[in-house]
Parts: sequence; structure tokens; C-alpha cells
Amino acid sequence: MDIATLKSTASAMVAPGKGILAADESTKTIQKRFDKIGISSNPETNLVYRQMLFTAPGVEKFISGVILYDETIRQSTSNGVSIPKLLSDKGIIPGIKVDKGIKDIPNFLGEKMTEGLDGLRERLTEYKTLGARFAKWRAVITIGDGIPSEACILANAHSLAIYAALCQEQDIVPIVEPEVLMDGGHDLKRCQEVTLQTLKIVYEQLKKYKVLLEGTLLKPNMVISGKDCAIQASAKEIAKATIETFLQVVPKEVPGIVFLSGGQTPDQATENLAAINGVDPPAGGWQLSFSYGRALQEEALSSWAGKEENVQAAQKAFLERAKKVSAARSTR
Repeated sequence: MDIATLKSTASAMVAPGKGILAADESTKTIQKRFDKIGISSNPETNLVYRQMLFTAPGVEKFISGVILYDETIRQSTSNGVSIPKLLSDKGIIPGIKVDKGIKDIPNFLGEKMTEGLDGLRERLTEYKTLGARFAKWRAVITIGDGIPSEACILANAHSLAIYAALCQEQDIVPIVEPEVLMDGGHDLKRCQEVTLQTLKIVYEQLKKYKVLLEGTLLKPNMVISGKDCAIQASAKEIAKATIETFLQVVPKEVPGIVFLSGGQTPDQATENLAAINGVDPPAGGWQLSFSYGRALQEEALSSWAGKEENVQAAQKAFLERAKKVSAARSTR
């Protein structure tokens, strides 16, 4: 483990005014996105779309890193430049999604755990040679009747810790993503309780596995009302509850928190990030940044609609949103 490399990479990923673009949609997910604009997903079309985002003029002013999918990290541009090199040449750090998705936990109805630890050491070794300098593993925690169970949280936290330790063995910065889902009718208080419990157990496991916290980033949900809750919390309430929670459980050694957008609209994700950064006095020692997928891409995808003549308009839409989100994380 090269401690200096891990620390410097993690710090660069949360450089002031910058955040992470999550472009690691699985084959199934990107097809869902493309369904909305009436086109089919295939490796060639996926590359055209993602390359459009990566080559937007000046994108490096707002984006510090990009999470890639296995398909994308192996692809090259029409000029023969690999995607990781394309990003690195712009000063953007290439990363990779390494989990294998979520599956049901036996005997725990409605609860999931993430797969992908088998063969992970070998895959990380290969991804490093392909240019990856950080990785991402997503766990999901569902709020419902009698759930989440402690067993579900512990199983996911344990996997996150092993993943993080394996990443650091290769000098790859692990993004630790325990997402408490927005799905459901729970209120802000219930989300806060579950987020607190989840993060507490996650950091207990990370410490147990001797993970260097200075060489990690946390990618959590905001503390937010469930989508079906009758009373939706305001941005100010979300910010207050989120910061209160994190101050209790996120160690000061962690250099940055890169929030996921988790089903929020682009405007909601931007407004809530600004409110979190606007909490006074500033919280913890962490950088409070973003790792958004759909919230950064949605407007660009609609503008593009799969047509080459729309590329410039789509890039403009993408950059406008990236600039807004960058400003939201720069309010302190």
C-alpha cells in the first residue's frame, strides 16, 4: 500500500469546485436511460454517448473523476486513444465500478446484498493496468416494515470493508457507497435513524479491516424524505439532518463526502447540495462534494436524443448542469 498515492488521489478527487461523474451504468441501466429517447444500447452507441460527455469543452473545470463501467474502460476513441487516457490527458481521474450488482439475501425478505468479492483482487490488478486509480462498490439499504435488519447492514458493511482493503492493496482509492434508498413512505427522521445506524456499522468494519480512511471517499445518500412520504423535507431540513448525522459517525480522517443523487431531479440534487454546503459553521473537516449520475446527465441525454447534430447542444446542457453543481459545492 502506497499511503502517499492513496491520500493524494483521494484529495484530488474532492478538489475545490470539482466532483465525480458517475458514468458506470450497467448494460441494463443504460438501456433504460436510452429507452426514454428511443434508441438501443450497444457498445458502439454507449461509447458515442459517453465520449460526448467526456469531451465536452472545459468539463475538467468541474469534474475531477469519472466512474467507468467494465465495457467503457476497455474502449478507445475513433482516434485509437483509450478512454482512461482520454480522461487522464484532461486531468480527470479514471475510476471503475467493481461490484457485480445486488441480490436478495436469503431469509431476509426485501433486503439485498452486493455481490462481486470473488475474483476481485485479480480484477483490480487488471483495472489498474487499464488506468483505473479509484473504484466504486455500491451497497443498498432498504427502509420498510421491520427493515433494515442489523444482519443486512452488517453483511453489506463487511463486504464494503473487504472491497476497500483489496482496493488499497493495489493503490486504488475505494469509494465506499452504502446507499439508504429513497424508495418508500418513510419520513426524514426515519431516514436519519437508518443512515446513522448504517454508517456507524460501516466505519466499524472499515476500521476492523485496517482500511486507511485518509485514502477513501464516502458516497452516501443525503438524509431525505422517502419518495412517497406525504411531507417532503425542505432543502434546509435535509441539510441540517444530513450534517447532524455525519458529525456523529464519519471520522474526520475521511477527506471527502461525495453525495449520490439517488433519484432526485437535477434541480433537487443541486439545491440540496448547496444547502448542505451552506450549513454554518462548516461541518467536519471533509470536502462536501458530489458523485452524480443521472442528475448530471439527464438534461444532456434529452438534448442529444441519439442524434449527431445534437452533440453540441447536449454538451452545452451537460456543462451548464456541471457548472451549477460545482457552484453548489463551493458555497463554503
